[in-house]
Amino acid sequence: MKEATLYDKLESNAVKCRLCRHGCKIEDGKKGLCSVRLNQKGTLYTLVYDKVVSTNVDPIEKKPLYHFAPGTKSFSIATVGCNFFCTFCQNYSISQMPRDRDRIIGEEYSPAQIVEMAVESGCRSIAYTYTEPTIYYELARETMEEAHRRGLLNVFVTNGYMTRDMLDDSKGLIDAANVDLKAFNDKFYVRYCKARLDGVLDSLKYMRELGIWLEVTTLLIHSLNDEFLEIRELARFIRKELGAHVPWHVSRFYPQYKEQDIAPTDVEILRKARQIGLDEGLKYVYTGNVPWDPGEKTFCPECSGLLIDRVGYSIKKYALKEGRCPKCGFELDGIEL
Repeated sequence: MKEATLYDKLESNAVKCRLCRHGCKIEDGKKGLCSVRLNQKGTLYTLVYDKVVSTNVDPIEKKPLYHFAPGTKSFSIATVGCNFFCTFCQNYSISQMPRDRDRIIGEEYSPAQIVEMAVESGCRSIAYTYTEPTIYYELARETMEEAHRRGLLNVFVTNGYMTRDMLDDSKGLIDAANVDLKAFNDKFYVRYCKARLDGVLDSLKYMRELGIWLEVTTLLIHSLNDEFLEIRELARFIRKELGAHVPWHVSRFYPQYKEQDIAPTDVEILRKARQIGLDEGLKYVYTGNVPWDPGEKTFCPECSGLLIDRVGYSIKKYALKEGRCPKCGFELDGIEL
């Protein structure tokens, strides 16, 4: 075990965790809601510092990030655990393992070893993903520092429930983040994630202030978060609070975990949601989990020319010239285009 960061010692050997917005007060011998941070006699420990459960080389488009070093590979890592309880989680077998099965598994990798594997595999970045990277922050932070020393970029794929303290502590280390904005409805967050919407919204706005490249993903689930009025309010939040240049991915739900009785999202609802986002002034709105859909492609916001032709996670055509539209000269928003 390794001593955790971002916590305060309290009376009677209790501690208060300041890593995520749950702000757990943890009594001696107990764990936080994430089940991977343990208080032993007034010292908080992370149980997953060197327990990497998954490593993989992914296209950056899988994160999904469409405006951040497109066409490159990202070395993806995760530990078990999460600070959300999403009943529709696609990676529940590892994210919920510490709670559902009271198990913590993984292979021992140091930050230096992770970065070396990323370099050897020809990756441009390291992605902290699959589960919630906030809960393995100690490992992620040291890996991000080493990654920057070796010239790699860092990507957080996150539910956005970290504290401002964590974001301040990692300032300059996170180059890009894809944040799951799961709904624009606090009741949804409380019932299906055991969290609150306002914390996610605050993190998004603070990430923007810190200069992190942002892309937002919303998994649309039939009858739970796919009302068009709510979708329009969410799109307006992105435009007004984050910027019209922030890409928004509206993604198709498939039955998962505890939500096996809900049908896959109607593709026409995704397409309507995409159009709502464009109508609200967002420059880049994409459909996800629908291969071959036109909503996967990047079009020029100025002249509507096709700039990046995608099928799934593959780029079939890349028309940008030094980051600009070859027809009208519009400079596409993004990093390393």
